[in-house]
Amino acid sequence: MSTTVLFDAPGPRARARNILLTLISLAAVGAVLYGIYDGFDAKGQWEGRIWQPFLQWETWQFYIFPGLLGTLEAAAAAAVLALLFGAVFGLARLSDHAWIRVPAGVVVEVFRSIPLLLLIFFIFYLAPAVAGSGDYSFMAVVVGLMLYNGSVLAEVVRAGVHSVPKGQAEAAYAVGMRKNQVMRLVLLPQAVTAMMPAIVSQLVVLLKDTALGYIIAYVDLLNTGFKILPARFFGSLIPAAIVIGIIYVALNMALSYLATWLERRSRRSRKTAAAPVAAPGSLGVSAGVGGAGPAQDKPDD
Repeated sequence: MSTTVLFDAPGPRARARNILLTLISLAAVGAVLYGIYDGFDAKGQWEGRIWQPFLQWETWQFYIFPGLLGTLEAAAAAAVLALLFGAVFGLARLSDHAWIRVPAGVVVEVFRSIPLLLLIFFIFYLAPAVAGSGDYSFMAVVVGLMLYNGSVLAEVVRAGVHSVPKGQAEAAYAVGMRKNQVMRLVLLPQAVTAMMPAIVSQLVVLLKDTALGYIIAYVDLLNTGFKILPARFFGSLIPAAIVIGIIYVALNMALSYLATWLERRSRRSRKTAAAPVAAPGSLGVSAGVGGAGPAQDKPDD
């Protein structure tokens, strides 16, 4: 029996067993899909009349496109602010000075620990008490996404800088570079390449989390798809869910493709010794509130 590096090549009986299991699995999946189709058909969800609205330009012009625009606006604003937030607090957590490092660690850990929906609720109901009456749904969604995702990105930045081998900074200090030069010219360019997959992965999460604006009536893709459209076209809830789901999948696939392209481009144009960084979870690996100090021991400027 031939072998490979990872596993033994299956023999005739193993291949027959694998084929049988594959056929059984396909049959089970087909039965489940048919059951879903039959259930929808029994409720009349495949009738042309409830799909007809999605073949009309007015439905896309007055319902879906405005919701899509709201989703993209919130996602774009929150992404820019979250990246800035993550860069500032991630670098602050690398500071030599405890009076900078510790407060930054507290901010990051607090906002990573609070559920995003709770943040959005808190901002939405606090804003009128502070700034007076008005529509704060957009601000609540954007600020909530910024605080939560920015805190996660801060940990990505910190991990990205730590992923650069220590010898890189030591060599830079040996030739007379100062701390800010080492960070700006040596560590960050390599860290950005290592951080790119984790950053864009978190931006995909941010894009999907804009759907939480539905709870506070922010006009986004989910709001128009599951509240306005079914109310306007009775019985179109399932078709609306399918159409809106396909749009979300297309958006996230496009962003993921952009991430892959950027990573390949950056690795071709820049050499780095840093290993790729994975995005931490909401309570993922962390070095505590005080955090680890700077990536390397060095004198202050």
